[in-house]
Amino acid sequence: MSQIADQLRDKLTKELKAVHVEVEDTSANRCAASFKALVVSPQFEGKPLLQRHRMVNTCLAEELKEIHAFEQKTLTPEQWEKQKSQ
Repeated sequence: MSQIADQLRDKLTKELKAVHVEVEDTSANRCAASFKALVVSPQFEGKPLLQRHRMVNTCLAEELKEIHAFEQKTLTPEQWEKQKSQ
């Protein structure tokens, strides 16, 4: 995993108190221009999708200035457990 992906994962884990974070560099040549992230946090409980995405975008505001594309999926721990069992 790229160093930038590690930094993104660590920051999301710390600032959003995420219980699970996956960050994948999806750039064609792994040049850290595009990323896909899965963030599971209890802080998302009761929040609509748009608000969850804004929380992630706010957390990574500085990093996103340097990233060309960022795809995210945000789940509560309950949603994550349900998804894993399917």
